[in-house]
Amino acid sequence: MITGETKLAAVLATPIKHSISPLIHNTAFKALGIDAVYLAFEVGTEELAASLETIKTFNLMGVNLSMPNKQLGYQLVDEASEVAHLVQSINTVVHQNGKLIGYNTDGYGFMESLRDENIDIIDQKFVFLGGGGAAISIIAQAAVDGAKEIVVFNRSGNSYQQVEERLTLIAKQTSCIIKLFPLERQELLKSEIATANVLVNATSVGMSPDVDGCLIPDGRWLRPDLAVTDIVYEPRETKLLTMAKKQGCRTVNGLGMLLHQGAQAFQLWTGQPMPIEVVRSAIKKI
Repeated sequence: MITGETKLAAVLATPIKHSISPLIHNTAFKALGIDAVYLAFEVGTEELAASLETIKTFNLMGVNLSMPNKQLGYQLVDEASEVAHLVQSINTVVHQNGKLIGYNTDGYGFMESLRDENIDIIDQKFVFLGGGGAAISIIAQAAVDGAKEIVVFNRSGNSYQQVEERLTLIAKQTSCIIKLFPLERQELLKSEIATANVLVNATSVGMSPDVDGCLIPDGRWLRPDLAVTDIVYEPRETKLLTMAKKQGCRTVNGLGMLLHQGAQAFQLWTGQPMPIEVVRSAIKKI
């Protein structure tokens, strides 16, 4: 029951009606008996600055930011975490002592989903398909967490130089070797996958409704000792993951990333660990 003491958190994005973040956080609040509610608000970049000010005005615990607000949000907060500075993008704002502190929990969520499956990170070679916002967040976290080498394949085009600049910044501030190549160089992609430990699809290719999409043209590029991961969680098994399973690879979909990035935000707001398995069960029902 909502009372005068009920705390508020929210997600600010557009479009937002599809979001399952309210289900994740409200399930966790209920399970732990926390008097709080999590709502979704349709907010774009034009309204973001004013919306963030209301966090202080109405004493919210904080908010999540999704597209298109992550980069502008980074510029508007009072302070930011190490990873947020590396990627210059945030997805979580914590209201603490009158200040707004920005975090990027996307990469943390992805790395935790690998740890759930006992996939090694330290001294490993990662190959990434895509260099967009989600990819950059994961790459930064992988570098901070001890990955040895990260090879990124991104479509050549207007954003290619910006991706290169971001990756150069991450490489300079960590001990990780980071390389960038055009996705169109298919033979090079094949050879880099041949020596990789983890392959990551960090694009939306394969996501519903375009479930036939896949950036790997031939399953024979994949080895049984390669971990194949996908940030897409709808469908739970993309064409890439189906292909990888047929080759005997360990596979991880995007659901764990979604859960764990939310769990870190939840803990930053409440000081309590999110009941992951309770929330996972709730998500599986939808």
